[in-house]
Amino acid sequence: SAVASWFAAELATEEKAAFAGLTGEKITDLRYGENPHQAAAVYSDGTAGIAGAKLLNGKAMSYNNYTDTDAAIRAAFDFDQPAVAIIKHANPCGIAVGETVAAAHKSAHECDPLSAYGGVIATNREVDAELAASIKPIFTECLAAPSFSAEALEILTTKKNLRLLELGDIDVPAAEIKPISGGFLVQDRDVFQAEGDSAENWTLAAGPAAAPEVLADLEFAWKAGRAVKSNAILLAKGGASVGVGMGQVNRVDSAKLAVERAGAERATGAVAASDAFFPFPDGLQILIDAGVTAVVQPGGSIRDEEVIAAAEEAGITMYLTGSRHFFH
Repeated sequence: SAVASWFAAELATEEKAAFAGLTGEKITDLRYGENPHQAAAVYSDGTAGIAGAKLLNGKAMSYNNYTDTDAAIRAAFDFDQPAVAIIKHANPCGIAVGETVAAAHKSAHECDPLSAYGGVIATNREVDAELAASIKPIFTECLAAPSFSAEALEILTTKKNLRLLELGDIDVPAAEIKPISGGFLVQDRDVFQAEGDSAENWTLAAGPAAAPEVLADLEFAWKAGRAVKSNAILLAKGGASVGVGMGQVNRVDSAKLAVERAGAERATGAVAASDAFFPFPDGLQILIDAGVTAVVQPGGSIRDEEVIAAAEEAGITMYLTGSRHFFH
């Protein structure tokens, strides 16, 4: 609605408004919320997005389908190249870019095929026949994309329970709102607007400058890591995540999880991104021991010198961004 759009614009201003409100038009009641005992509904705020997207196939969207699809779009739509994100419980099972969306999906799925079962997929390009054929054998809750080719629909609509969500041109919200007891928080959406989000502004802190293909993987890992719940460590190789450590309350465990999920072969020669600084060298050491050759991280720890010294001693490349990407 026009009122909802006005409120959204007011919330997006640099100096937040003295008064703010939320308004929306109910699209439909949902079967239930996050759990069966929770009532729920979906509302439109008047902008173009998931809430008003066209369901081309499958059962009605559930509350969890909406939240996972939103997370998948956050991950896949950050990239200029064809990209695919596979999400489960709002966390990435795999994120990848490729020359085609089918190639990107193959790489994303290979990151963690066990977790990808029953996941939600988003791509930033039209779903073509090749991608449709790749996804069809895999149990998937929802596939969201800007559009679907006629051939892709012919392949995928044979799966009656697969939700196909046509997004069209969606608006990226300028502001994010988080309810808290007694009110709500408003912040600018994290869309890589920080100076340190450009590799041109990174500082080489340790080791040799990365070769172009390694730098490309570091840039990919830095972008993909923004979609991972903190504390986040993401290992990448060849434009794809190969191990993701997310949602841990210390960075050491996130590093261990990322390495474990990658496995020895894929971790060797991979690059890594950390959404925030390493408070001690211990988390970095886990990556070094696993064979990671280059790391990008914000820096800013009071022990940066120790962390950088560990990278130097191991002979790996380390870049500092000066920007952080916590995600909760």
